[in-house]
Amino acid sequence: MTTLRYSLGDTGPAVNELRSKFAQLGLLRANDGVEFSDAPFDAPLDRAVRQFQLERGVTADGVVGPLTYRLLEEARWRLGDRLLSYSGSNPLVGDDVMALQRRLAELGFDVGRIDGVFGPVAENALREFQRNVGLPPDGTCGPATFKALARLAPIVTGGRPHWLREGEALRRLGPRLSGKVVVVDPGHGGSDRGATGHGLEEATVAADLAARIEGRLAATGVHAFLTRGRATPDELDEASRARFANDAGANLVISVHVDATRGTQASGVATYYYGIDRHGAFSAVGEQFAGLIQREIVARTDLRDCHTHPKTWDLLRYTRMPAVRVELGYLSNPHDAARLADPAFRDVVAEAIVVAVQRVFLSKDDDATTGALLLRDLA
Repeated sequence: MTTLRYSLGDTGPAVNELRSKFAQLGLLRANDGVEFSDAPFDAPLDRAVRQFQLERGVTADGVVGPLTYRLLEEARWRLGDRLLSYSGSNPLVGDDVMALQRRLAELGFDVGRIDGVFGPVAENALREFQRNVGLPPDGTCGPATFKALARLAPIVTGGRPHWLREGEALRRLGPRLSGKVVVVDPGHGGSDRGATGHGLEEATVAADLAARIEGRLAATGVHAFLTRGRATPDELDEASRARFANDAGANLVISVHVDATRGTQASGVATYYYGIDRHGAFSAVGEQFAGLIQREIVARTDLRDCHTHPKTWDLLRYTRMPAVRVELGYLSNPHDAARLADPAFRDVVAEAIVVAVQRVFLSKDDDATTGALLLRDLA
């Protein structure tokens, strides 16, 4: 069902399946004797979809597309429902994996990012746990391991050691930008032009902004890479862009987008980082980096401050390093579109983002006031 797209008013077997899935999650009930098999994609199902999307950290548009459907599949798994082990070609993904990662992290084992993906770091953490409790360290979470985890659960006191590890890993890289690796991702591309408005296309605006950011990063000694351009394919989904960043060994990832709505009122800049409130899983450095970018742009421009927010979009979720997505205004808004059309304004935004890159590597003692650092200070 990779091309599915269902929303309010649709009918058919696929909608029946969706109603059943949301009922199993406790987000939907049959009303007044109406059978799920007889009901269309109605208002209660629309509300259930939007609630689910909000809880999962994706855009709450009420549309069940490939991403929402995939998240529905992940949500059905509970820890203990199936054996968990690492498969390089097709890693297991689900709520049970996230529960395992969270429990191991609370016990002090390094699982990397808590993202619900059973990767090699999670496998190593599981093997280490098994050694510590006297089980064969086979890297498979089966009945004996489930019992050991359940037995230890009452003594777990919580905490976020993975946040501390992420911050410490960044500090070990040192404050200088020279030698750092940053991937800059211009959103959309190829036949996918993204948002449009006032004669502008998102793919074109994002590519230009990304090139300006890349050039300024290179001037400071950063090894900067673009996910699309002359040397890379234009048609990349978010998971492919995440793999690009992982393969490049990036220290940070910046994804550049602009937005649009049907009306003209929406405006402003917002920055997103990996996080899902439902599971208490966040990228601490990603949150910090998003805040730095947001504040630098707001301080240097007249874009409205739409703040920072946690999301689980694939690029943010599947990158192994802190990643952020910046939504730089609305092409549907006359003011924002006019600003984005101005090359001088794009230069200001690019410098703000590069300054934020520098600040994320600085200690609190060495950090600067928002809006004070200039590109020449970094070079």
